[in-house]
Amino acid sequence: MSYLNRVNAMLEQIRRDERYRELPQQQLSAVLDFSSNDYLGLATEPQVLEALKRATRAGSGGARLLGGRHREHALLEEEIALWLGRERALLFSSGYHAAIGAIPVLAQTIEMIRSDRANHASLIDGIRLARPPCTIYEHGTIPSNTGQPAMIVSESLFSMDGDAIDPAALLEAAPADGILFLDEAHALGVVGADGAGLARALNDPRVIVLGTLSKALGTHGGFVAAPAAVIELLVNRARSFIFDTALPPALVLAARIALHLARRADDRRSRIQANAARLCGGLRAIGLTVPDCAGAIVSLVLGSEARALRVCEQLLEQRIFAPAIRPPTVSPGTSRLRFSIRADHTAEQIDLVLEQLRRCTATS
Repeated sequence: MSYLNRVNAMLEQIRRDERYRELPQQQLSAVLDFSSNDYLGLATEPQVLEALKRATRAGSGGARLLGGRHREHALLEEEIALWLGRERALLFSSGYHAAIGAIPVLAQTIEMIRSDRANHASLIDGIRLARPPCTIYEHGTIPSNTGQPAMIVSESLFSMDGDAIDPAALLEAAPADGILFLDEAHALGVVGADGAGLARALNDPRVIVLGTLSKALGTHGGFVAAPAAVIELLVNRARSFIFDTALPPALVLAARIALHLARRADDRRSRIQANAARLCGGLRAIGLTVPDCAGAIVSLVLGSEARALRVCEQLLEQRIFAPAIRPPTVSPGTSRLRFSIRADHTAEQIDLVLEQLRRCTATS
């Protein structure tokens, strides 16, 4: 059997499992979109777009340690550190790169890793690249303090369930010589004072924050914010930083402007909260179960892959797109529709979704 025969056999198994994915062809601009993580609507903000128009070059030219260093990188890192109350920050080309770069380096300073079962794939892959043993604790619980030098790895606001943890309680579970590594990708810009997330009040050098520019800030890239010594170590050891081309300076300038706007976007955060509460309340009113919503993500668990796909397709026929999330992204039996709520969604649009879901779920 040739390798292409084996490839086709693998694809056929994925189809039988109702887990086949293909790139959608429909333009999202033509539908009511609940898939985008552009929570504050900054990806289309005129001031952010203007920064890209002022670009004098398309790319950075290389890695930061070589020819790709530009003034905008350092300025954004200073502004992120100030925003989050950390000593320093370091930009990566994505949140994924930040996770797989930082976790293996930090793992060399501890004896074990403790990871929430619902953590994002980028965190899991970072852990897999690390050497210490890892134990998985049940989602949303607080792991016991074993006394060993350990790193607790968790999202603060979870990307698939939409629920949040208590960072202060997690920090209490971290040993005095341990680390709390918090992924704030879906919290930053959306919750907390000035949109600074859930970890902002934790003034403790054990807390290391991973974030992204590609969600509420509407641009692209990722970062780690931490004590200065940690950032210096990452500059010297994090492979996904050292060997990766730096972000284009025009994109970094756009992120700086987006950050400035996000810090002052309490009105947009209030609209997100109101929209999410309206959707959650409406779903419960029609007899559907949704987890508590701590931010901009509303997760409607439907069970089987087939049912999630069916309801997703029925909504799309009505020009509403809420993606069906299936294993391996979520656990078997918990396939769902994931609604990303934005500040520019209207109450009328939320009500339209509820009406269509009432019809779809009654027949699915």
